[in-house]
Amino acid sequence: MTTNLATYSVVLTYSAMAVYVIAFIAFALDVAKRSGNVAAAASGADAPQESSAAERTIATVQGGTVVLEKVAQSSDGGGSRRGGTRFERVGMAMTVLALVLHVGSIVLRGIAADRVPWGNMFEFSLTGTGLIILIFLLVQLWQNLKFLGVFITGLTIILLGIATVNYWVPVVPLQPALQSYWLVIHVFVAIAGTGFFALGAGLAVSQLVQTYRQGRSSSGKLRFMETLPDADRLEVLTYRVILVGFVLWTFTLIAGAIWAERAWGRYWGWDTKEVWTFIIWVVYAGYIHARATRGWRGARSSWLALIGFAAVMFNFSVVNVFFKGLHSYSGL
Repeated sequence: MTTNLATYSVVLTYSAMAVYVIAFIAFALDVAKRSGNVAAAASGADAPQESSAAERTIATVQGGTVVLEKVAQSSDGGGSRRGGTRFERVGMAMTVLALVLHVGSIVLRGIAADRVPWGNMFEFSLTGTGLIILIFLLVQLWQNLKFLGVFITGLTIILLGIATVNYWVPVVPLQPALQSYWLVIHVFVAIAGTGFFALGAGLAVSQLVQTYRQGRSSSGKLRFMETLPDADRLEVLTYRVILVGFVLWTFTLIAGAIWAERAWGRYWGWDTKEVWTFIIWVVYAGYIHARATRGWRGARSSWLALIGFAAVMFNFSVVNVFFKGLHSYSGL
């Protein structure tokens, strides 16, 4: 029975990946659609019949410059084009469907293991990517960030692909050190923090691209960026999302120390995993401090945010697999 459930979990994982690919393609087509609409507006062409209300506004005003600025300002409040293009709506629908399949694979893996499904690298990757997608969808209730769909679904496909190919292991009992309620608290909060950091990285990339575009006299390329919030607004959104992730990561660091004292009799032992968790905390603390300093706002603070996410990915993909220590629970 356990073997069957684990097999069904893998089948659902591959199914979710296939639907994520469809969502990724739809979001990519949405980017192309935006570029085409902006190009048509700049040349004074009429808007396509299937475009949204915001897109029709772009096309009906001559000149283009004032209208495009108006769209950027409206996206500050609720995101550009509330209805979205057909491709955007398809992308969101496919993302929701993929998440349902994804959650099913996580649940079946947990039932097969008779524990929380994040006891090794494969399970951590499976649950972590699912939570990234869930956070991306829930954040839409606060702010329209659907333009990050290409980044989020693309990242999820890559991480799930690596996990299924390189990290998959059969269901096995937990090691004694992991048999604690702290496994539920500490690791889940760490995964949630990683989800917010991933979203912040996508916003930081968007901010850097927008800054580059706005700094050029000719904006013939990257036209779709004209339908996104301006660079200053993207920077604010990046900061707010990363701030939530930093709070969660701070709790992760504290909870890890408490769990270490319960398991090994000391709060801190300079284990590789402990050190990298602290390095990530320091980088993001530096980002928050740097952004509070006016001289580090803009592109430099966004680069620091990306360095922090690179440290998170290094901790996940390299430290967990290749560095040996008390936290060697990859199962590989």
